[in-house]
Amino acid sequence: MTTPRFDTDFAQRVLTGRLLERRGPDAHFMRAVIDSRRAGPGDLFVGLPGDHADGADFAADAVRRGVAGVLLGALPGDPSGLEGAAVLVVDNPLGALQQLGAAWRDALPATEVVGITGNVGKTTTKLMAASVLARQFRVQASELNYNNEIGVPLCLLELRPETERAVIEHGMYTTGEIALLCTWTHPRTGIVLNVGPVHLERAGSMDAIARAKRELVEALPADGHALLNIDDPVVAAMAGHTAARVTRFGTSEEADVRGTDLEGLGAAGFAFTLHARGEQRRVRVPLPGAHLLSNVLAAAAAGLVEDMSLDAVCQALEALDVPLRLTVRGIAGGVTLLDDTYNASPAATLAALDLLSEMPGRKLALLGDMLELGDLAESSHDEVGRRAAGVVDALFTVGDLASRISDAAHGCGLGAVEHIQSKDAAAAALVATLRPGDALLVKGSRALALETVVAEVESQLEERTRGVDAAGGAGS
Repeated sequence: MTTPRFDTDFAQRVLTGRLLERRGPDAHFMRAVIDSRRAGPGDLFVGLPGDHADGADFAADAVRRGVAGVLLGALPGDPSGLEGAAVLVVDNPLGALQQLGAAWRDALPATEVVGITGNVGKTTTKLMAASVLARQFRVQASELNYNNEIGVPLCLLELRPETERAVIEHGMYTTGEIALLCTWTHPRTGIVLNVGPVHLERAGSMDAIARAKRELVEALPADGHALLNIDDPVVAAMAGHTAARVTRFGTSEEADVRGTDLEGLGAAGFAFTLHARGEQRRVRVPLPGAHLLSNVLAAAAAGLVEDMSLDAVCQALEALDVPLRLTVRGIAGGVTLLDDTYNASPAATLAALDLLSEMPGRKLALLGDMLELGDLAESSHDEVGRRAAGVVDALFTVGDLASRISDAAHGCGLGAVEHIQSKDAAAAALVATLRPGDALLVKGSRALALETVVAEVESQLEERTRGVDAAGGAGS
């Protein structure tokens, strides 16, 4: 059997009827990219039109960076900057990218896809499952959150012919999107983590979100595996909507892959007892945050349905080393920072507060708005405020919706509460309050960009520490 090649000839065959022009040398591609800044030798740069810029305008930059070829909707006015690269001109670059991704996946029938969906934790679980499966298979999983109509084709075009398992996120904003992704990925195993109010404004209702997530297990074949979080009743109910074999993971007694006796170890991670196949093992996971238990159990289930031994799965879990969006690190001034500024949902914010509760010393939090929650926005912020009141010694909030967090916390008896109007003022308030031994959590939705507050706090604490050191070293 001939090994398939992702090259210009393959692209021309796949894009018949869509390809308007082909010029330049023949080329073999290792992957496709849409950002010229990430482009390099062996890449196919795809110039996608955007709201603020046309990717085709950056094709010459990609060629300067050594790409093997470019795929564009039209040639630039001066095509001389494309010399040396294969050039494919098509009627619709996004449609062509999707068609190439689907065709390349079809060219690799020996590669089995593990699809993951859920409102929280897809990327973390993807990397965990890949780490477990890598003990027995040749595995690929992008470290980026490629999970939509652009990202999934890019992920598929990274696959190598020798890949045995590919772990791919399947995301959505509304119904029909995951079903479309599955027509490209053909998953054999599907993991559903949770169903929550993330993107509720776009999806319209919680029922619509549930139906959209369910599309992953509906696409599975009868000899496939649906791995469902039994602790989420909406996810557990999906067992009746799939032809695949069902494996339930969670903390419930009915779980096939179960976690019990959870012990938080702060920044060192957490421990739990894993029950599966009538056996049990004590497992210590070297990642901070006991809220990661469901992600770990999903990864364990992914290995166990592949007939991996329980010991091999446990060894993989105890060696997990995946980048987390929530990072714990020491910063100047003797402060422990829990930096979770990438994004925020109610479940993730509650989990971050749980981790903060495990930290020694005084506990402070700066919490920002949680967006796209629709009709649940007010109640979700109230819930976070009530939880924060039982965890933190001092609470700061920023953002219009986040005022409900501070109001709810104050209503529960927390005295040290301050709602702040600007990020600069938030940084100043934190620096004025922090002292050695404190733990600080910073979390808010992506639109708030609270990483700028983190950077300012770190800078001011470093400056304050240098000032103290200089004063301590001065002679009399």
